[in-house]
Amino acid sequence: MIKVLFVCMGNICRSPTAEGVFRHFLRLAHLEGRVEVDSAGTHGYHVGEAPDIRTQRAAASRGYDLSSMRARKVAPQDLDYFDLVLAMDHNNLEVLKRICPPEKYDRLGLFMRYARNFDDDEVPDPYYGLGHGFDLVLDMVEDASRGLLDNIVQRLDPPPEKTPGSAPPRVSLKT
Repeated sequence: MIKVLFVCMGNICRSPTAEGVFRHFLRLAHLEGRVEVDSAGTHGYHVGEAPDIRTQRAAASRGYDLSSMRARKVAPQDLDYFDLVLAMDHNNLEVLKRICPPEKYDRLGLFMRYARNFDDDEVPDPYYGLGHGFDLVLDMVEDASRGLLDNIVQRLDPPPEKTPGSAPPRVSLKT
């Protein structure tokens, strides 16, 4: 079992989007029982609230249901429990580093490092912007989720010895 935690500031826009999209991709790949996914915020501004209605609306337009999610704040024990703690931006990564024991730093990272089609290393916060920002977040999250899924598949089922000319197995997702 691999456990992944997505983290943004308030846990009502970017990180629940990542959780919902990644859960969907895990279902398509039949890996729900092998990968645990959650999301949290570095700040407790919205604890107990559902994702922002604009986030839910944008996600629903692509077939992702975020309505049952509720915001929570990252807890110190999360850094022991989760194998990967993926921040949406550098600011939230820095907050995580401040509460993370140094021996667990290798669990922390930026989610966008798994992206294939975006060069950005941060998912922008759409909260204060116009509505199109939520669609951009979805585009970025879907891209990084595909790369993360490929990475996790490699961890779950290490490929056999490489032979010249062989490529690593890839998961095909039809969304």
